[in-house]
Amino acid sequence: MCKHILNAQVAIRSHCCRKWFDCAECHQESESHMLTKSAEMIFACKKCKKCFRKDAAEFDESDEYCPHCDNHFVIEAIEPQAKLHVEGDDARMDSRMLKDERVARDEERSLFNIRDVSDRMG
Repeated sequence: MCKHILNAQVAIRSHCCRKWFDCAECHQESESHMLTKSAEMIFACKKCKKCFRKDAAEFDESDEYCPHCDNHFVIEAIEPQAKLHVEGDDARMDSRMLKDERVARDEERSLFNIRDVSDRMG
């Protein structure tokens, strides 16, 4: 799973070390050498799990699809965006987890409280 491109549709096999990577940044992070460029690219479709070759010099619109399952793998990349947000639901919509100090509450019951002995079974 690529952390740089969230919607990666194919894995790319590098010609220099013959390993599979989702993007060039993944190769750069895990390997100590630079990625070598080649005219022929080897892809593995993540939808049908089959490999195929494409010539980068003659890449046209029909080459943007997997030849096995017609998955469109040349799409605009969705990259992760840094943002701050509060985890959980919006308190304005669902306030069941909020404690309202203005409302008088019954005292908490406990097994060890002597005052509520009569309420215990046994």
